[in-house]
Amino acid sequence: MSPALQAAFYDNPMAKSLESRVLAVEGDRVMLERTLFYPEGGGQPGDQGSWLTATGTSLKVTDTRKGELPGEIWHQLETDAHGLAVGDLLQQTLDWERRYRLMRMHSALHLLCSLVPRGVTGGSVGLERSRLDFDLGDAAVDKLELTERLNRLVEAGLEVTSEWISDTELDANPELVRTMSVQPPRGSGSVRMVRMGGVDYQPCGGTHVLNTSEIGAVTISKIENKGKLNRRIHLQLND
Repeated sequence: MSPALQAAFYDNPMAKSLESRVLAVEGDRVMLERTLFYPEGGGQPGDQGSWLTATGTSLKVTDTRKGELPGEIWHQLETDAHGLAVGDLLQQTLDWERRYRLMRMHSALHLLCSLVPRGVTGGSVGLERSRLDFDLGDAAVDKLELTERLNRLVEAGLEVTSEWISDTELDANPELVRTMSVQPPRGSGSVRMVRMGGVDYQPCGGTHVLNTSEIGAVTISKIENKGKLNRRIHLQLND
């Protein structure tokens, strides 16, 4: 199944609830025809939340992961005693506070990436702190200067948009890929690109805010040496 078909969060990243039918059941793992729940990937944790069945039963979703086939999204339920069957209709509701904070964090990391024009060797999106690792070589970065520049981009209110390009288009423009250790997923025929105003444009399957002003004030809290050339830059939201 195409990721653009099953993943309803690409159509409307601000949606908090959605009605859908069960597509597949494997014990405590369930797949829906359409889902708002983002599956773990690209350093961003999988979504959590709850489902309400047609019989009034509330089910807790503890995690969301990608499946074995391109585009598959599986929801991890708290128990396999959920009583769901293929074709059942249910109402899904995100843990929105958690998801929105991850969206703000992920978008802030893209802005950070635009300010450090070196290869990215790793990264992680967290609720309290996020990070990116860069192959800086002999270049130096200052956390106070980075913090100031980053907040200027946040305050600029840059529009955040996305589009899909073909695998062939991405292969013809390898400079669009900033990650050195992990390549964007291929196999479905298309790759999702995220653009932040005119400052950042790169492959990304994660969820983001619609405008950088939603991120709010941020701080570069720490810069660590992780090897001879590698530097780990930690970022946190100020609220």
